[in-house]
Amino acid sequence: MKKIVTAIVLLIALFQSTTIQAQDLLKKTDLSTLNVDNLSANDIAKLKSQLQANNMTIEQAEPIALSKGMAAAEFAKLKQRVQSGNNNAPVNTTKEKESFRKQDPIVNPKIKDSVNSLIFGSELFDNPSLNFEPNLKLATPVNYTLGPSDELQVSLYGVQEFNASIPVSAEGKISIQYVGDILVSGMTIEAATQKIKSAMSRVYSTLASGQSQLSVTLGSIRTIKVTIIGGKQPGNYSVSSLATVYNALHLAGGPGKNGSYRNIELIRNNKVVAKIDLYKFLVNGDQSANVGLKDNDVIRIPAYSQRVTMEGELKRPGIFELKTGETFADVLAFASGFNESAYTASVSIVQKTGKEFKVQDVSEKEFKTYQPKSGDVIKVTKILNRFENRIKIQGAVFRPDFYSFTEGMKVSDVIARAEGLKEDAYSKRGTIIRLKSDLTNEIVNFDLAKALQRDPKEDILLKREDIITIYSILDFREEFKVTIDGEVKKPAEYNYFDNLTLNDLIVQAGGLTGSASKRVEVARMITSEEIDTTNPNKAELFAIEISPESNEQAKNFQLKPFDIVSIRKMAVYEKPEMVTVSGAVPYAGKYALVSKKSKVYDIIQRAGGLTDIANIEGVKIKRPIKASQIEDIQNVNVNLGKKDSIQSKLEKKFKEEVKFAVIPLDWKAIVKNQNNRANVTLFPGDEIEVAIFNEGVKVAGNVLLTSEIPYKDGRSFGYYLDAVGGVDAKGWRRKAYIIYPNGKAAVTNSFLFFRSSPQVKPGSQIIVPEKPEVRKMSTGEWVGIGSVISSLALLIITAFK
Repeated sequence: MKKIVTAIVLLIALFQSTTIQAQDLLKKTDLSTLNVDNLSANDIAKLKSQLQANNMTIEQAEPIALSKGMAAAEFAKLKQRVQSGNNNAPVNTTKEKESFRKQDPIVNPKIKDSVNSLIFGSELFDNPSLNFEPNLKLATPVNYTLGPSDELQVSLYGVQEFNASIPVSAEGKISIQYVGDILVSGMTIEAATQKIKSAMSRVYSTLASGQSQLSVTLGSIRTIKVTIIGGKQPGNYSVSSLATVYNALHLAGGPGKNGSYRNIELIRNNKVVAKIDLYKFLVNGDQSANVGLKDNDVIRIPAYSQRVTMEGELKRPGIFELKTGETFADVLAFASGFNESAYTASVSIVQKTGKEFKVQDVSEKEFKTYQPKSGDVIKVTKILNRFENRIKIQGAVFRPDFYSFTEGMKVSDVIARAEGLKEDAYSKRGTIIRLKSDLTNEIVNFDLAKALQRDPKEDILLKREDIITIYSILDFREEFKVTIDGEVKKPAEYNYFDNLTLNDLIVQAGGLTGSASKRVEVARMITSEEIDTTNPNKAELFAIEISPESNEQAKNFQLKPFDIVSIRKMAVYEKPEMVTVSGAVPYAGKYALVSKKSKVYDIIQRAGGLTDIANIEGVKIKRPIKASQIEDIQNVNVNLGKKDSIQSKLEKKFKEEVKFAVIPLDWKAIVKNQNNRANVTLFPGDEIEVAIFNEGVKVAGNVLLTSEIPYKDGRSFGYYLDAVGGVDAKGWRRKAYIIYPNGKAAVTNSFLFFRSSPQVKPGSQIIVPEKPEVRKMSTGEWVGIGSVISSLALLIITAFK
């Protein structure tokens, strides 16, 4: 009962129009006129806090509100606003988390500055992905100075509660309900918090006793005006009150073309309050000069006083600004020092005098004392592409490489440093390629064996850049080969070694194949100091017998360089080969050719003969076209000229379109006489095709209707063409032809005025080709022909006069 009474009091106090005073909310009992849209965020926050304090949810308060006349739609709005952001969980009365601060976005598009790109630091301000905007998510700085347009989030939590977002007025005051106006302008957050706490303690007694706590944070941040002089984009800028000097400089694009990066002034109330040297940040990352801005601050960028240019072998070449008293060593630090290829003993400086240029060399010992002048161009060159103390040894030593040279070094010393000679070293001679003073080369020879014995004449004193070569006896040997071919798994050319035998070579070649015979031939070159005209032989031939089963020969034959070994194939060694039978036979499939002269009739009989549905006039062989046949066509010269495409079209047709040749068979003649020529001998890969009897005749090509017409005995060729509507406009009826079921073709024949058409049989196919295109003669061509005829006629008449 106590909870219900408390809820009624809460609803009466809170569900009132926001225009009435707080003390009237407790007296209001009629909720029928309540508009939830008019309730402020503070009203909703109070309702949530008081519901939590009484251990009630908004659902439990619904029947009470409705009984006081509140509309169901309005209560639904109220419920949504109470539950938004907390997922129906009870309202937490502890300190709420600080919300993100709001700040109007400040944007100034950046354009890549290609003109001043060499000036050190310019890339800091024209990079659109880089900025110095303040982080609004960080805690409020304790030294932040409040001013008009700031907004404070004041939150009291504990026994007593209060939440409000209060703006700072133009007079610099905030107004807190029941507390009154408090002047905070010009105060830091820390000072303002103490002042607000003191004022609120007079109204909220638990604040002074510590039973309640106060939190004052910065909500919306005000915008201030700063003026930038001397930047790439000078002018007045509106920035966040949390902004710093670097943020404002970035908005203005940094210093202008002649602006200084090292003497930037921050002017406040007509006084210079800070001088900013951007090099401290660029070189050392020091942001001590990145001070906060205040309203009406002026950032003045004066013109530079001294600039020098650094070129050449530096880690960061460019244009650098100097202060009075800075030396070359300071400029070198700005450029991040020399790179790995730089000549560091001295640098060359091009200076401008009053009349002309001059060059000055600054040595390494002067780097810390020499003070460059404005306009100097300092050039750092590369080191020379040569070595001051290098020698090289190569060849038959264990560690051929470059080594450091010292005065007095001899051949034996560098050989010892290379860990001695290899076993194959040629001890009679070594050579030195030496660089002479005029940069030409000379060769110096020495006896290697005597040099190792410290013979003064042979153990030669070395010089810088000498190249010592120790030869190997293997360098003087010819690389011998032997060849094995024929019935081995890896026929090829192999290296020859001393004492190499035939058996060794066969093993290297992977052994013999299953088709290898016992006969082996070895061809050996003939060598002689004199020419023997009586001997016509170019090679000596050896016939050897081996045992193919064990890869071993009866006699271990010794091979010599450049021998050619031929392993012969067995006289009879052929794997069974297949042909295919398809169509109207009982046992279609693949059949092995058991005889070299297997005939069509034999294979069809093995397949069970022809079935009842077979077309005896539809037996044919499809024989695959071999690559060798295509090569033969390519090698034939049809003498059509280089520009004629018939030859290439013919080759392309055989390569890409025609996969096999068709051999038509006369099955009746084969059955009647098996010795008939129609009973052809089969080749491996052939396919015997037996057509199924078909009573139709197919008509295709350039006809009005491609169709299959039922066969009628005695009907002519023209009957079937007429049955499909005749030929179309492009059809060439005189050249129509027929393809019979066995693959044989026939054409229409003409003799004088008589034309005979081929006989039509069941299962045939009639094809009407397209007429060739004939170019019509133009009017001018006809006129030309007429003129020629007229001239000829006049010539004839004149001749017979």
